[in-house]
Amino acid sequence: MIERYTRKEMGHIWSMENKFRKWLEVEIAVCEAWAELGKIPQDALEEIKTKADFDLKRIDEIEATVKHDVIAFLTAVAEKVGPSSRYIHMGLTSSDVVDTALALQIKEASNLIMKDLIEFKELLREKAFQYKNTICMGRSHGVHAEPTSFGLRFALWYEETKRNIERLRQATERISVGKISGAVGTFSNIPTEIEEIALKKLGLKPEPVATQVVQRDRHAEFLSCLALIAAMVEKIAVEIRHLQRTEVLEAEEPFTKGQKGSSAMPHKRNPIGCENLSGLSRLVRSNAFASFENVALWHDRDISHSSVERIIIPDNCILVDYMLNRLYGIIKDLVVYPERMLKNIELSYGLYNSQRVLLALVEKGLTREEAYKITQTNAMRSWQEGVPFMNFLLNDNEIRKYLTEDEIKGIFDLNYYTRNVDYIYERVFGNR
Repeated sequence: MIERYTRKEMGHIWSMENKFRKWLEVEIAVCEAWAELGKIPQDALEEIKTKADFDLKRIDEIEATVKHDVIAFLTAVAEKVGPSSRYIHMGLTSSDVVDTALALQIKEASNLIMKDLIEFKELLREKAFQYKNTICMGRSHGVHAEPTSFGLRFALWYEETKRNIERLRQATERISVGKISGAVGTFSNIPTEIEEIALKKLGLKPEPVATQVVQRDRHAEFLSCLALIAAMVEKIAVEIRHLQRTEVLEAEEPFTKGQKGSSAMPHKRNPIGCENLSGLSRLVRSNAFASFENVALWHDRDISHSSVERIIIPDNCILVDYMLNRLYGIIKDLVVYPERMLKNIELSYGLYNSQRVLLALVEKGLTREEAYKITQTNAMRSWQEGVPFMNFLLNDNEIRKYLTEDEIKGIFDLNYYTRNVDYIYERVFGNR
């Protein structure tokens, strides 16, 4: 298993300390670019790189007066650097720094989420093969449909996780852009070479056409990707919640030693982890919706998006990281009851074979409508009277005109339903 990191790493990415470090990283990269063009003396650049620093408390003190976080930051840094600070922020606007630094933070956060997804994908693969030959009832509309492999559930989630990995990779690539192009993106007070040099140093691509800001469809795409990951998490959580219902009880969350499920009922073992994940996924999705509202800004920029992003981007990255880690733990120690799965299959009296009966009669020459009517009549009697479906088929004179006793019994072979599982696994996992 990949060594797992603590969620403190994600929290640090979105800390004020790291935000200002990223701002400083951008400012220094720009200073280095200016120096390459001969506009900043080498000794001044070295002084900037050596002395540039800040104190969070001092930034807060300055901001209380100036009411502008970037100016407060620059003033606090200038106090550390001295006279050479006159070269810092030369030709820039605030968003050059803020948006470019935000891309660096998002890249860091995305890398951690990518690790989560890759590790989770490998766990799902392991569980898919562990339960490949475990037969359970498939359900549509919550009602017994046909038997399936329990391992296919994990294979299904594995494949969806692969898609989320690819989506995240693409969204991260499109969000990994910066802009060092001035007040309305026209390079009015800064050479175009500065952006090329600085962004290359930072590992970012330039926004081809910018206003004062990097365009917010990029951020909306990234947050939409996180929302899809959260939707997958809830999809899995809802399935486990259903399987843990007393009437089903085919699988359940791990219930650790000393854990208690209810203040009133000592017997309770509730799917609280999965319920928590279902709730958090709603928050991630609603935050993603807010990101779409940020795309349309007045003219070349307003700051209506800024207050929103200070919440939704850090929160969604932190939430998705937490959710994937929590779900990993639930799946890793999931309690599975194969015997209960077989008992639950028996609850519908073998009615799940109705399609096979229908098709067998059609093969014998009946029209589909005739075969459907005969099969459904017997199926409804079986359900209403609580008698095995096979019994009615064996005693139905009309059906016996077409199907022998051995043919009818052969229809009820449970393994028939999983005979193509290997084929599906081959498509998903390839040769193992």
